[in-house]
Amino acid sequence: MPSAAYIAIGVFLLTYLLAAALSARYYTYMLQLVSYHPKDFIRWGKTNLVGSLILKVFPAIISFVLLFFANTAVFYIASALNVIYFIGFLPKKAKKPFKYTSRVIRLLITQALISALAVLVCVLTGSFCLLAFELVIMFLVVFFANIINKPVEKAVKNHYINEAKAIIDARKDNLTVIGITGSYGKTSTKYYLEKILSQKYNVLMTPGSYNTTMGVVRVIREMLKPSHEIFICEMGARNIGDIKEICDIVHPKHAIITSVGPQHLETFKSIENVTDTKFELADAVSDGFVVLNGDNEYITSRKCEKNCVYYGIDNKNADFTAENIELSSKGTSFAVKYDGGEAQISTRLIGSHTVLNILACFAMAKKLDVPDSDIAIAVRKLEYVPHRLQLIDAGECVMIDDAFNSNPSGAKAALDALSSFDGVKILVTPGMVELGEKQFELNKTFGAQASAVCDYIFIVGKYNLDSISAGAKEAGFDVDGRLAYSSKLEDAVSEARALESGKRKYILLENDLPDNFR
Repeated sequence: MPSAAYIAIGVFLLTYLLAAALSARYYTYMLQLVSYHPKDFIRWGKTNLVGSLILKVFPAIISFVLLFFANTAVFYIASALNVIYFIGFLPKKAKKPFKYTSRVIRLLITQALISALAVLVCVLTGSFCLLAFELVIMFLVVFFANIINKPVEKAVKNHYINEAKAIIDARKDNLTVIGITGSYGKTSTKYYLEKILSQKYNVLMTPGSYNTTMGVVRVIREMLKPSHEIFICEMGARNIGDIKEICDIVHPKHAIITSVGPQHLETFKSIENVTDTKFELADAVSDGFVVLNGDNEYITSRKCEKNCVYYGIDNKNADFTAENIELSSKGTSFAVKYDGGEAQISTRLIGSHTVLNILACFAMAKKLDVPDSDIAIAVRKLEYVPHRLQLIDAGECVMIDDAFNSNPSGAKAALDALSSFDGVKILVTPGMVELGEKQFELNKTFGAQASAVCDYIFIVGKYNLDSISAGAKEAGFDVDGRLAYSSKLEDAVSEARALESGKRKYILLENDLPDNFR
C-alpha cells in the first residue's frame, strides 16, 4: 500500500478517535442525567433520535457509505466528516456539570475497549466502514457498556451500602433519623426543619439534592459524625422501590410526606404508583410517627396505619392548622393552631406552599419537644432555598427563581406568589416534563393559570410551546402581543428584562429543564 494511503488512513483513525471520544462523553453525560437507568436512557434516545441525534450522526452515515469504496481520497473525505461529526458533540455549558466519577471512568474504559476492538477488527480486515458505523450507533455502544458494567457496579454499590448500613446500625441508640419525601416540597421542608431542629439538637441533613440511594450513602459515609443527634434524610424517587431501598439503609424513626402529585409519570405510569412509592417511607417507620399533608387528596385518601399526624391549611380537621394567613411580597405570617396551643409565626419567605412546608416542620419539631418560641425564632431567620421561589433583587426588576420546581401544584403556587407583587408580572418557563400522557393537558392548564396572573409569558424551548400557548389562548391571553418564544433561557430573561413597562418588573423563572431535554 502506498505511503500516501497510510497517511490518509492515519488521519482517518485520528479523527475517528476524537469523534468517538466526544460522542461517547456526550452519551455518557445523558446516561448520568438519568441516573444510569437503562430504560430511562432508551426513553431519552427514542425522544431525541428523530430530531437532534439524526442530525448529529448524519456525517457518520455518509462516511459509512463512502468507506465501502475506500481509497486515499475517500479516507480524507471521511476524516473531514469525522471532524464535522465531533464538532456536533463538542461540550457546551451545562446546567448540571458532567461529573467524572469512578463509575463514569469505569464506563468510559469499557467504551474505549469496545472502540479498540472495532479498530483492531477494521485494521485486520480492511473494513473501515465498521468505525463509521460505530459512530452512528455510539448511543447503543454506551448503552451496552452500561449493561456490561452492571455486575461490577452492583458489587461496588453493595459495598458502599453495607458500609453505610454499618454506620447507621452502630448509631441506632443515639441517632434519630427523619425521612422526608414528596412529589414536591421535600427539599424546602428539609432545609426549614434543619434550621428549626438545630435550635435544640445537633443536626445533619442531606445537602442539596442528595436524595438518591447512593447520594444518601455518600452523606452517611462522609458527613455523619458521632456528635450528630438527628439525621434528616431527603428521599427522592423515579421508580417504585426507590424509597424503600433508602429506608432499608437508614431505618427512619419518623417521617414527613409533603405531597403526592403527577410527577415522573413517565416512569411511575400512574398516580397510584406514585402514592405507593411515597408511602414506602411511612411503611418503614416502626415506633415513631408520620407527619402527613392533610390538604393533599392522594395522601388523605390513603389509610395510614402508623402513628400519623396531619397538617393543613384547608383541612380544618388536621392536627396542625394555619389560620389568619397574611401573604404579601414582603413575607408571610400566620397562626399555628394545634391541640393545646397556638403559635404566631412570621417569615420573609413568600407563598402559600411555604406555609404548608413550615407547618410540617412545626408538627415534627413539636413532637421532638422543641418549644414554640424556638420554632418561631428559627422561622423568622429562614432564608430562601436556592432556586425555590428565591427572590433576587436585580435593581429595575426582581427575579423570582423557582428553577427547581417542575410539578403542577408547585407551579400553581408559584403563580399565586407572583400575583402578590405590585408591578409587571412576567413568566419565563419551559413548562413541565416527565408527566407521561398528561404532559400536554397539564401544561395547557398551566398556560391558562399563567394567563390569569401574568402580563407577559416567555416560553423557553419548543418542548411545551404548543400546550402552554393553547392554554393561554383559550383563557383569552394576548398570545400574539404578550407571549413570546425563545430557544434559550438566557435570551428569554434578557428580553423580559428589556421590556419597557414604566413599572418594576417581577420575573418568575418557573422550572429550568435539564440538558437532556434540550
